Amino acid sequence: MDIITNFIEFMSKYYSYYLNGTLTTLQISFFGVIFGTLVGVLLCLLRMSNNKIIRGISTAYIEIVRGTPLILQIYVVYYGLPMVLPLPDSRIFLGTLAVLLNSAAYVSEIIRAGIQSIDTGQMEAARSLGMGKSMSMRYIIIPQAFKNILPALGNEFIVLVKESAIISVIAIPDLMYNADTLRGITYKPFMPLIVAGIIYFTITFTLSKILGLLERRLAASDQGSES
Repeated sequence: MDIITNFIEFMSKYYSYYLNGTLTTLQISFFGVIFGTLVGVLLCLLRMSNNKIIRGISTAYIEIVRGTPLILQIYVVYYGLPMVLPLPDSRIFLGTLAVLLNSAAYVSEIIRAGIQSIDTGQMEAARSLGMGKSMSMRYIIIPQAFKNILPALGNEFIVLVKESAIISVIAIPDLMYNADTLRGITYKPFMPLIVAGIIYFTITFTLSKILGLLERRLAASDQGSES
């Protein structure tokens, strides 16, 4: 009973830390995956370009991002980019920027796989109707590819919710940072972390269930269109 009483007292006193931290975590993850997807589409199209230089630059960016730790990229964006670009002096902005640039590299590969999964006859049919290559990609190929990769994009969002915890290294008050702050305030080594873990699990578990429901509906939609 003492544990339950202590937990209730702890949460009634410090719940605002978790509420604000959770909102910050979801905000950074949401904008990270939305803008990461937009940048990912651009990277994907550049990588599939016939121009060797453009394709090489895009490929190099993707490989460098995928081959280096996220914490290193956060430090580079937070300390390095403001020295060469007129970026806002905001930790949340720079942290979100680092997350979306990282996510874009992974999302671009997901999109590339989605585009390559579309039958080549779709492109040929669009071209035979008089569409140019870019128009065919925009109106025929990419919409179908996005339908195929929606589950993978959902998984990327779930991964970002967890991996965004690392932005606490630049003092962004996300869920992990606030939990660590409470460890110092309360001198309780475990309870703040356990509560943070429960919140992370609740978010990711809920997103996983929503993602599963979406996949089932997409599968049912495909079966309905084939019948």
